[in-house]
Amino acid sequence: MDFPRLVLVRQHFPDRRLKDIPGTVREQLSSAGLAAKLAPGSRVAIGVGSRGIANIATIVRAVVDWWKEQGMKPFIFPAMGSHGAATAEGQADVLAHYGIVEETMGCPIVSQLEVVSLGKTENGVEAFMDRKAYESDGVMLVGRVKWHTDFAGKIESGLFKMMAIGLGKFAGAQRYHTYAYRMGLETVIRSVGRQVLKSGKILGGLAILEDANHNTAQLTAVPVEVMEQREEELLALVKSWMGRIPVEALDVLVLDEIGKNISGAGMDTKVVNRSVHGQTNLWPNAPRIERIFVRDLSSNTYGNGVGLGMADVIHDRILEKIDWTPTYINSLTASTPAAIRTPIHFPTDRLCLEKIWPTVGKFDPQEVTLGWIQNSLELGALAFSENLLPEIQENPMLEVIDGPRPMEFDAQGNLSRLENWMAQLGAASAAKH
Repeated sequence: MDFPRLVLVRQHFPDRRLKDIPGTVREQLSSAGLAAKLAPGSRVAIGVGSRGIANIATIVRAVVDWWKEQGMKPFIFPAMGSHGAATAEGQADVLAHYGIVEETMGCPIVSQLEVVSLGKTENGVEAFMDRKAYESDGVMLVGRVKWHTDFAGKIESGLFKMMAIGLGKFAGAQRYHTYAYRMGLETVIRSVGRQVLKSGKILGGLAILEDANHNTAQLTAVPVEVMEQREEELLALVKSWMGRIPVEALDVLVLDEIGKNISGAGMDTKVVNRSVHGQTNLWPNAPRIERIFVRDLSSNTYGNGVGLGMADVIHDRILEKIDWTPTYINSLTASTPAAIRTPIHFPTDRLCLEKIWPTVGKFDPQEVTLGWIQNSLELGALAFSENLLPEIQENPMLEVIDGPRPMEFDAQGNLSRLENWMAQLGAASAAKH
């Protein structure tokens, strides 16, 4: 089969990265007055989640240091629902892989799954909190505010979701997702978050905002008194920054990897335009994509294959890497069993493409429109089939940096990774200078 030639494209997003992360953390926490309610020597529980947040170890260490400077005794706990195979050891291991361990943080890491009940919300949902966090003198949340992969609302992923799913651990996550099936996830997140705030244990949060380049762009300390309103404002802001696949439609989208560190759904549904149940979503500003081909799992997903059910075809290597225990636990806890259905699969990239190409209603492969991305989070470098050049050249945010060149398969019939193409260009450029 004659595959279409590809062009490598750089998508230019505004660079919003913070230059001094520790200094910004210190400034924000000091200005918010989060320590005012505590006596010196108080134990502060710092909740940290499990997503692939840029600079998370640096951010958390700065939070720990600030609390120490206030004369407090901080400790870190995993604010996760079913991640890490819903075990205390697994959740501590997730944090460790992000560099969050006692030696680097300078404080204890306390991981366990026992919870206490905080009573029921106004709509009858029982709220829970990590027991060790509850037994502290106060709880601080450190979490990224971003859009959620399963729904659209004024509050999606962020501090409120961490108060619900994160602080509720596995027991809470199970119940909340069950209620969400009928009530909607935003309703459950808001009501549980309000109930958690009523406990009086929450001191505030540090909201992390990232730009389209996956850089730490803003750190905002949020006092409990304005948390709900402030999170709505921050989500609206960060949504305006988000990247997209910059074409109107694709016959085939190739992803080098999916994973929980990339998105809670493995791949961001609002980027690839698929729901967690596999249907086309038609999200605003997202292209219509006919077929999705996934090549691999990310190394930092630790075998969690959530998201493969959104693909139409996958490489065999994914099935060899999946750890089905955490994958099942995560999918069932989130009430999304379709997210782990096994698509058709083949042992080489060439076969995957050859088999999926004829299913898009085009006889000539040169007419097929193809996009290739590293993952749904990193959208600064993309490759497109040559037939999309007119659309690419009309977009001022896009720059063709290489190609057109043929798709190159190795002796086993596999492609390299897109990042390797970028690296080759960098090496070539360095050699010239």
